[in-house]
Amino acid sequence: MTRRDWIQLAAAGAIAQSVQAAAAPFTLPPLPYAYDALEPYIDAQTMQIHHDKHHQAYVDNLNKAVASEPSLAGKSLDDLLSNLDALPPAVRTQIRNQGGGDANHTLFWNTLTPASKQKMPSGKLAAAIDRTFGSQDKLEAALKASAAGVFGSGWGWLSLDKNGKLAVVSLPNQDSLLSSGNRPLLGIDVWEHAYYLKYQNRRPEYLAAIFHVVNWDFVSARYEEMAR
Repeated sequence: MTRRDWIQLAAAGAIAQSVQAAAAPFTLPPLPYAYDALEPYIDAQTMQIHHDKHHQAYVDNLNKAVASEPSLAGKSLDDLLSNLDALPPAVRTQIRNQGGGDANHTLFWNTLTPASKQKMPSGKLAAAIDRTFGSQDKLEAALKASAAGVFGSGWGWLSLDKNGKLAVVSLPNQDSLLSSGNRPLLGIDVWEHAYYLKYQNRRPEYLAAIFHVVNWDFVSARYEEMAR
């Protein structure tokens, strides 16, 4: 094979990869801040591995599952997760796990912010927190208890239930609130890959730390949009 042949082959491969990437319906969103932006509460190495490796794997496996079922072409992730029972049985579990992992993490990155930029809940969310939980401190205590009580891997959630009321719940693994008709506002990831490098088995320390970097501005705006 000549040098020209090698160049043409490499170019063809690059084009094929580009077409494949363009065809994939789901992509890894970039972090909205640097890997080390949440220090000292969440370390840079954890953020890099969590985002670039774990979340990327969920996206890749979700794309494989969807590609195997032409009937799912063009469906949004919200559509897929909100209608799990209607999905083909062959891919239902994969979409539940991998799609849930993608959706949960995409929200998670946006609900975190550097501590120097953190503000408390505002507007309608602040009023709803006081009305439902009694205070911000009581909400955070409920969320910590929910996340700490997850056996194994899962999430603690602040959500809107079917009646539009705030609720704190926990779910195992990468299950999505959307699958039960509820809407996630803020999720606390308690899979070990979210905290083990820094906190090892000390989950309560991680849960205390993460509330220093919650992006309440984002959560407040999300609540106002969803609670209309």
